[in-house]
Amino acid sequence: MRIGLIGTGRIGTFHAEVLSRHPAVGSLLVADADPERAAAVATRTGATAVTVDAMFGGGGLPDALVICSATAAHAPLIARAARAGLPAFCEKPIALDLPGTLGALAEVEAAGSVLQLGFMRRFDAGYAEARAAVREGRLGRLHTVRATTSDPAPPPAAYLPLSGGLYRDCLVHDFDILRWVTGREVREVYATGSDAGPAMFREAGDVDTAAVLLTLDDGTLATATATRCNGAGYDVRMELAGELDQLAVGLDDRTPLTSAEPDGPSAPPKPWPGFLERFAPAYEAELDAFLWVVRGELANPCDGREALHALRIAEACEVSRRERRPVAMAEIPGG
Repeated sequence: MRIGLIGTGRIGTFHAEVLSRHPAVGSLLVADADPERAAAVATRTGATAVTVDAMFGGGGLPDALVICSATAAHAPLIARAARAGLPAFCEKPIALDLPGTLGALAEVEAAGSVLQLGFMRRFDAGYAEARAAVREGRLGRLHTVRATTSDPAPPPAAYLPLSGGLYRDCLVHDFDILRWVTGREVREVYATGSDAGPAMFREAGDVDTAAVLLTLDDGTLATATATRCNGAGYDVRMELAGELDQLAVGLDDRTPLTSAEPDGPSAPPKPWPGFLERFAPAYEAELDAFLWVVRGELANPCDGREALHALRIAEACEVSRRERRPVAMAEIPGG
């Protein structure tokens, strides 16, 4: 297959390297708003650097498109791919707001094209095992879920105004995986946040730490917490507690956690430094799945509507934090 990739930043470069060595990819085209960056990645991976417009016109159209551009370009590129009849894989989010997300989804649905979203945790072995345990009843009636995402250091200040905020940029992964693992929908959220850390969060109108209480439609209670300031390392976990058993995702010898018990484990010598290292196999697996989808040999494992569901939960959290009250999901448009 001939695959096009737009966006050669950190995650785009990672995806280009994965695609360049995939046996199903015969040739790879890469493009970026910065042509020099695209050319450097092309040299590094054996790909061909082209312009963004070349992905959608002229000869040699790709068989499918992988979108890793800046977030603001996601929805327009999704729409262009749909109109060109190109199956597309896109890093989350579709857009930072509901109108932009709904508009892009309308383009995809009108064209009858394929859109797979990059929620990589669905392809992580631990989360997949947790999903199987819940679905098979091994935990009994699920009553409590605890999810956490902790970055080891804040992003650059310039990124914050473009990120959509901690709920949309970071916790949206927890919201998606909560639905996927439990098979339940969120009924209500109550969210709060703190901007007591670096001043750049206050200046951007964002928070550096957040906590959310989510009530699922079967009464299960879930909490989701996130911070940009976890100096111990990158920490992404989920704990599921049922009437029969408990299960933890993300608990291994690199989890940046120190026991306070006298005989408990000490801090790991090599904690996870970031998301690419922690989820590298999952990122590879989601692209492999996309190529199977393009060939018509696999059903789409994460279509655009899944991104809409997660974004609506993030939107409800923003309302809850701003108005200091519980917010029912029925209040959020797009359901």
